[in-house]
Order: sequence, then C-alpha cells, then structure tokens
Amino acid sequence: MFQFIARRLLYGVMVIFGVLVVVFFIFHILPGDPINMLAGRDTSAMTRREMAKDLGLDLPLSEQLGQYLQDFSPIALHDNTIANEKKYSYLLSLGIGSKVLVLKAPYLRRSYQTGKRVDDILIENLIGTLWLAFASMLFATAFGVLFGIIAALNQNKWIDHLLVTASVIGISAPSFVAAILISLLFGYYLHDYTGLEMRGPLWVINEQGRELALKNIILPAFTLGLRPLAIIVQLTRSSMLEVLTQDYIRTAKAKGLNRYQIIAKHALKNAMNPVITAVSGWLATLVGGAFFIEYIFQWKGLGYITIKSVEQLDFPVVMGSTLIVAIFFILISIAVDILYAVVDPRVRLKG
Repeated sequence: MFQFIARRLLYGVMVIFGVLVVVFFIFHILPGDPINMLAGRDTSAMTRREMAKDLGLDLPLSEQLGQYLQDFSPIALHDNTIANEKKYSYLLSLGIGSKVLVLKAPYLRRSYQTGKRVDDILIENLIGTLWLAFASMLFATAFGVLFGIIAALNQNKWIDHLLVTASVIGISAPSFVAAILISLLFGYYLHDYTGLEMRGPLWVINEQGRELALKNIILPAFTLGLRPLAIIVQLTRSSMLEVLTQDYIRTAKAKGLNRYQIIAKHALKNAMNPVITAVSGWLATLVGGAFFIEYIFQWKGLGYITIKSVEQLDFPVVMGSTLIVAIFFILISIAVDILYAVVDPRVRLKG
C-alpha cells in the first residue's frame, strides 16, 4: 500500500510539473502584456521597467520559469534573507553557507490586478466551487443510481428506452449550452413559479448583511450534474444487467429471497464498482469543469475567478487555479484506486 501511494505521488509530482511548464509557456506566448494592463498607456517607460523588474517579467523565460518553480516547490534552496522568510513563510530551515534549505508552503505569487496573495484568492473562491461540485455529484449519484436500477429492472420496456435516450442526450449536450437554456427557462421564463434567479453567488449582501443563498446553487448544480447523471445511469444499468445474470443471483432466487433482498444485498453491492470509480473520477472533473457553468450563472468560485483572470492576463491567478485543479485530479485518482480495492477484495494495489 505504501509503495503504491508513494509511486502514485511521484507520478503526480511529474504531472504537476508538466502542467506547470505547459501552462507557463502557453500563457507567455499569448498576445497581450500584463504591464500594459497594470500601468496604462500614459505610464513612463522607467516606471514600466520598474514594474516589470518587480514582477520578474524582465528576465528571460527560462529564468522566470525557474523562479516560479522555486516559489511553488515546498522544498527549495533560497538566499538567507529576512525578506525571503517573510515572503515564503518557512516551516523549517537549514542554513548551508550563504543559502538556506527550506521547507515551506508553496508560494503562488500575488495577483497582478489586486496585489493579494494568490493562495488567499484561491482559498476564498475554492469554497464556492467545492459546494457546487459536491451538490452536483450528490444529485447525479442519487438519481443516476436510482434511474439505472429502474432501467435494468425494466429492460427493453418503455421506461428503459426513455431513460437510456435521456441519458444519451445528457451526455451529448454541451454544458455551456445546457447552462444557458436552463438559466433562461427556470430562472427567467418560469421565475414566478420556481422563485429561482438566472444567476447569483452563494453569499449575497442585503440590508441584513451577508446571507447564505442556497437556492442559487440549484440551477448550476443541476446543470453541472447532468452529464455525470447520464453516465451513471448507463453504468448502473449495464453493471446491474451483468450482475443479475451471475450464478449467485440465481442461487439467491432459488433460496426464496425476494426481489428487494436480491437487489439490495447482492446485486447492487457488486454492481457498484464501476459506479464508484465514475463518481470519484467525476468529482475531480467537476471541480475543473465548473468553469463556464460558474461564469454563466455568475457563481463566485474558482472557475469564475479564473476566467476573469484570463481576461485580465492575471497570470499568477491562472497558474494557481490550474495547479489546484491538477492536484485535485491526482489526489482523487489515488483515493479512487484505494477505495476500489477496499470495495472489491479481488483488486490488489500494485506499484
């Protein structure tokens, strides 16, 4: 188990490094200049050079990448200065001549637009994305498993055909198109009946102060959950149909167990392995896939702030959010493999 986790973490570090390098160079070859956006057209050339130097944008790309890697790495070799210690928040340090080997929290720089630390911006907005992702996955899992069981137990009947057709449509429909249609239908045309708004954040400011607006999560969570719901329906249906043909199911029927006992105690448990894998994998996907959903519904989360940062060429925020999503994918992938082995004893974790 330990070797498996260690090897997967090593692969994860390699993936994160690849993501960091690719996104770094993609962002730097895009048209546009962050200094222009920060300084404006009337700023003197000297001031612009000072700003570029302060942000490290006057260095060659290879050196900028090296500095960013050093900032992001939890273990690094730094100059032994008080300024660095305040900047990086060292956890442990070991002096080596004029240098210091440090263990620190990753430093994701500061936003070009607001000057705030990127990690503070991401933590502040990540909560909204996690709320949305978990709500979407809860909706998709509950109804997906239910509809999948219903479809399997009514194979080749009208309800089976209806659920399968609806799931195909759900998989095929682009999320941003579904978001626009659902926002218009339930938030505008049917607003008097649903009481739902076309867009809105988790927290709203009114005369009473800051108030939690849970109703605003309904439409984005429903929209974001449509595709995983459709996939879970089909996975549950196909897995249940396969399990129901096994010998132990026929043995259970021969023993006189009723249909509910066979489904609940035997079939469902053994049919859940592919569903668990899909649910766990989709949770990470939803964290990254919520970007355009958040933007359309004006849901203040990681996706919303990332798209805004792309528009403003706020490179540190874009890099930070991309790395956060990559880390989520890696950690959840490892957790899925471990959970899969726990649920199915036939599975063994190998490095």
